[in-house]
Amino acid sequence: MKIRQMQCMMALFTFVRMEDLRAYINKLRHDFGKRELTEEMAGNDPLALFSRWFHEAVEGNIPEPNAMVLSTSGAADFPGGRIVLLRNFGDEGFVFYTNYNSRKSEELKQNPRASLLFFWPHHERQVRIKGTVSQQTEAESDVYFRSRPRESQIGAWISEQSKPVESREDLYSAFMDFDRKYEGKEIPRPPFWGGFIVKPVYYEFWQGRPGRLHDRITFSFSEPVWQRLRLAP
Repeated sequence: MKIRQMQCMMALFTFVRMEDLRAYINKLRHDFGKRELTEEMAGNDPLALFSRWFHEAVEGNIPEPNAMVLSTSGAADFPGGRIVLLRNFGDEGFVFYTNYNSRKSEELKQNPRASLLFFWPHHERQVRIKGTVSQQTEAESDVYFRSRPRESQIGAWISEQSKPVESREDLYSAFMDFDRKYEGKEIPRPPFWGGFIVKPVYYEFWQGRPGRLHDRITFSFSEPVWQRLRLAP
């Protein structure tokens, strides 16, 4: 009887805590107003605007300014999102690196289109990008791989990304075996690991404003120029 009473008390306590949590979430409010984004400020070149915002995020010491949500979708699957790191950007597109046998890579093979999302809360900004995806050249991937820490190079070899693994101990054992195998040697890039390039066809720049009247300015590519448009918040 006492065990049953304790179970009921714990269930009630959990319910109360969940109700408190829901109430807390519903009361969360943050009114934005640090900056604005006018058409004049946006200009006509979305890459130039992104570059300016990115540099401001770096100069503002925002943690992981190059972290971005990469969303992909296979031919008949739910969209999947995960955080990856931007490693380069420019006229050619936005570059990230991964295992070419991973789930995201398999989805990109089926559907070579993706979206990126950058969120810089300290500046009350986010940027959404949609684009087509292609693999980076082997030479370019080689250059970046050589710049990585040795531990990351080994990790690229021993991790069958997105595949089941028996235990962390097995993973660590494989890491140590590979480390001994290449002791004193340069580690080559795995043929199944490299870069992807997202070539934008759409940008959306979001700047938080007071009263939820946020600035949203988009750029859609229409050969040969970008078409700029303001959206309702």
